Amino acid sequence: MTSLKPYLLRSIYEWIIDNNMTPHLLVNANHSEAQLPQAFIEDGKIVLNIRPEAIQELTLGNENIVFNARFSGKPMQVIVPVLAVLAIYAKENGKGMIFDHENDDASPSDQRSQTKPDLHIVK
Repeated sequence: MTSLKPYLLRSIYEWIIDNNMTPHLLVNANHSEAQLPQAFIEDGKIVLNIRPEAIQELTLGNENIVFNARFSGKPMQVIVPVLAVLAIYAKENGKGMIFDHENDDASPSDQRSQTKPDLHIVK
C-alpha cells in the first residue's frame, strides 16, 4: 500500500484552513532532499507557515510538498519531502498531528510485520 502520511497531511491541512487557522509544518531540515531557507533552521528543524496567504502554488503531493514563498524578502521555491514532515498543526491552538518518523524508511514488508498499529489520535 502507499503511505498514509501524505493523505493525512492533506486532510489536516484542509481541516485547519476550514477552521480559519494557520497551518504550520514542523520539518526535519536535515533531510537530504529538502530545499529550505537555511537562515531559519534551528536545531535541525524548521517551522513553515503554509497558510494560502503566506505562500503561492502549494502542491501537497505524495512524495513532496512544494510551494513558493518569500524569506527576508527573497523569493524561494521550498521543497519538503513528505518523509521529512514531523508534524502539521494549527498555530493558534496547536491541534494537529505529530508523525512517527521511525517507520518512514521501512520497506512495505517491514511495515506489515509490525505488531503495533501506526495510529495517531487527534482531539
